[in-house]
Amino acid sequence: MPENPGRIADLLALMAKLRNPDGGCPWDQEQTFATVAPYTVEEAYEVADAIEKNDMAALKDELGDLLFQVVFHARMAEEAGHFAFADVVEAIQTKMVRRHPHVFGEAAPRTSAEQTVDWETIKAAERAAKPVPSGPVSLLDDIPRTLPALPRALKLTKRAARVGFDWPDATHVFDKLDEEVGELKQALAEAAPQDEVEAELGDILFVVANLARKLGHDPETALNATNLKFIRRFKKVEELLSLKGKNPESSTLEEMDSLWTEAKAAGL
Repeated sequence: MPENPGRIADLLALMAKLRNPDGGCPWDQEQTFATVAPYTVEEAYEVADAIEKNDMAALKDELGDLLFQVVFHARMAEEAGHFAFADVVEAIQTKMVRRHPHVFGEAAPRTSAEQTVDWETIKAAERAAKPVPSGPVSLLDDIPRTLPALPRALKLTKRAARVGFDWPDATHVFDKLDEEVGELKQALAEAAPQDEVEAELGDILFVVANLARKLGHDPETALNATNLKFIRRFKKVEELLSLKGKNPESSTLEEMDSLWTEAKAAGL
């Protein structure tokens, strides 16, 4: 156990020991950026879950797990001669100063809404200043492919909207949604190949993400809220069935649907 377990330096030393071929952990030594990445994503979700549950004890632990992921990646990068943890810290500090000129520079004070607009403007300038890659360059190139589908759809449509590629209002998106639902129904009626059905279903989900953006909502947040609502109501159905000495497996759809309506009426 480190003498001062709250120090970043001790965490970095712990990570170095785990990766050390002489006396370290074989599993940690075998890992690469690619193999650790899924754990990084998982830990970020667990942080969000602790926040959703308002569980501060869990949040402390999950933030530690996420920090360890940063340290893990930084250690592997240092071993390969790319950069070290200190470079990661310096880079984010420099970026945050650059993106807050109203705090650290001479820019005038601004509202939260103005800062949101300026943030995107500064990010666009940062992208423009990066070395130009070979081949065609797109406004959408730097949106991560590994994002979950709904957040990625939201980012894609936000980015396109910044250059005017957008519907004027939500009414037009509803029209597009009706059109896409009609195309899915047609594909099903014609017994289209499954890849075509999947493509039509994807179009619907993409339009729904766009609709959420036009209405000022995050589709991932909205869907997560509905997931939680479904869990609450289904658990209530299970509870009510249990009072009758039954379970879902031994019940009819009509019985469960009636209890679902009861749970809904109760405000669950």
